[in-house]
Amino acid sequence: MNMKTAGPELLQENVGKLKSRMGTFYPGSHVIYRGCDLHTELQDMDWVELYMFGITGRRFSKEQLRLMHSIWTYTSYPDVRLWNNRVAALAGSSRSTGTLGMAAAMAVSEATIYGRGIDMRAFDFLIRTRKETEAGGDLAECIRLELDTHRSVAGYGRPLINGDERNQHMLALSKALKLDQGPYLQLAARIEETMLASRLRMKMNYAGLVAALIADIGLSPQEYYLYSFPAFLAGMPPCFIEASERPEGTLYPVPCADILYEGESPRAWPK
Repeated sequence: MNMKTAGPELLQENVGKLKSRMGTFYPGSHVIYRGCDLHTELQDMDWVELYMFGITGRRFSKEQLRLMHSIWTYTSYPDVRLWNNRVAALAGSSRSTGTLGMAAAMAVSEATIYGRGIDMRAFDFLIRTRKETEAGGDLAECIRLELDTHRSVAGYGRPLINGDERNQHMLALSKALKLDQGPYLQLAARIEETMLASRLRMKMNYAGLVAALIADIGLSPQEYYLYSFPAFLAGMPPCFIEASERPEGTLYPVPCADILYEGESPRAWPK
């Protein structure tokens, strides 16, 4: 290893220097955002368009932006029973702040099974499978290998029910926007057909559908991960607010009698 690339010399070269190709704030003057003046050149961007420009440095068509908006909208469930919304609501019930509640809820949204973790696995599976099948690989074999490796195929099946209420609406929108003919979406449909024809009989879920649509737009895995970050956010504030309006501590109280305890038997504590 070249020590200059990893040792004190590298640190010394960066003392007192902060270079950025992303942006700069000039107090009292202007702000540069990825080479553009934020308040003049980018002033007409909506928030999602700016967010995606910040992630990718790319401009997207109005159809692509509409799709990306709706992917978030269709995932904003204000149901306090959902794992991440429950964190936001418990913050409200314990009288924590909204910022802490939302931040904690967003952090647990990286869950491996339900959250960002499964999204990234679905995205990765589609990319790998397209490469393998275009090189002459067998689709059924790709699915079998994925099952052997992970005991599941990310983007297919669902813990609660085999199907996803969001898919029909997202497919209808992508068709209306003429964004339903990409190679990844076609591959995702072929995977579903293959799995339904086998003993697995698993339908595509929302993670698989969204991964295919976003891959067809051309986002990289890291860009997709960062794009996905706010997907659940709009469902969280209603849960926090409702819990805050109820008496403190009354959300999911657990009576001691309901706790299965197998530790030490009751002991007398000295006064």
